[in-house]
Amino acid sequence: MRVLNVKLSNEKYNIYIKRGLISDIGREIRGIYKGEKIAVITDSNVQRIYGESFCLNLKKYGYKVKIITIKPGEESKSLEVAKNLYDKLLDFQISRGDLIITLGGGVVGDLGGFVSSTLFRGISFIQIPTTLLAQIDSSIGGKVAVNLNRGKNLIGSFYHPKAVFIDPNVLKTLDKRFLYDGMAEAIKYSLISDKSLFERLNIYKDEKELMYNIEDIIYNCCKIKKRIVELDERDKNERMLLNFGHTIGHAIEKYFNYKNFTHGEGVAIGMYNITKKSEEMNITQKGTSDLIKKVLKNYNLPYKLNNMEKEKILKAITLDKKNIGKIINIILLEKIGEGFVKKISKEEMKEFIDTKGVV
Repeated sequence: MRVLNVKLSNEKYNIYIKRGLISDIGREIRGIYKGEKIAVITDSNVQRIYGESFCLNLKKYGYKVKIITIKPGEESKSLEVAKNLYDKLLDFQISRGDLIITLGGGVVGDLGGFVSSTLFRGISFIQIPTTLLAQIDSSIGGKVAVNLNRGKNLIGSFYHPKAVFIDPNVLKTLDKRFLYDGMAEAIKYSLISDKSLFERLNIYKDEKELMYNIEDIIYNCCKIKKRIVELDERDKNERMLLNFGHTIGHAIEKYFNYKNFTHGEGVAIGMYNITKKSEEMNITQKGTSDLIKKVLKNYNLPYKLNNMEKEKILKAITLDKKNIGKIINIILLEKIGEGFVKKISKEEMKEFIDTKGVV
């Protein structure tokens, strides 16, 4: 088993990575939680595949378990669904000393983490991410949140899990679109911080070779995020690098009401297009956007920014939680493997948006 220890100013926790880890999860949980009650928050897709065996294994180790299932998709990351979870957890008579497990992708982790952070002012929770995107990104770092109609993740907090357990084998049951959705975040890590990872991501010939190497990819991405989170837990400086591609990506998701593009697909489009523009402005090394386009195409990810109303895109961007006053923090590349934060005005952001479509 590979273990990464996240060391923060006031707390620490481990990320455990091992193939087959989920098959005897109760043994792992018993090593860090000595209580009796566990509430498992998941979605109906994950519940159908893993729910019964997962809960049976927990019960095998003496836990009293309640599984709570939500509808899959970004629409579930809402205050209304959170309220429903509070009611079901209270029906289970959960207490502050009990444990919540989030078993699922980013929506389950973000929503379940938010509920854990707010019920009784905080119940311990453990992240068990089942999508690649959640395994390498959203399950690590303590960001938990719900969406509002006006934008994504506008209500949230920093609340770290007690542990993160990552089983690469669960990706075998993941829809291929969402496997590649997660690869967008892996590509992001390589672009902002690890040129050698970018080069490796370019040489895998097919999905079989990708899956053979997936544990190494997960470990390297988690290692990058761990390092950045330790440097900047509250997202004030260095951690903003993790938002490369996200300013435009989130705006695209919102523009299409979270229906046309997944999160990773939006980020993919954002990474390519903002780099294309920064190249034209002589900020980024020439040829970088073509390299990004090539790797995105290799993983069936989109890169074209479709025809959209520019003002609506800009309005979505100005509501982004990363903005501070009149300043927008955007992430750009100097070259492959070297990202940086650039502070611009909301007016200047218009220069980085081309809604006519880029090829």
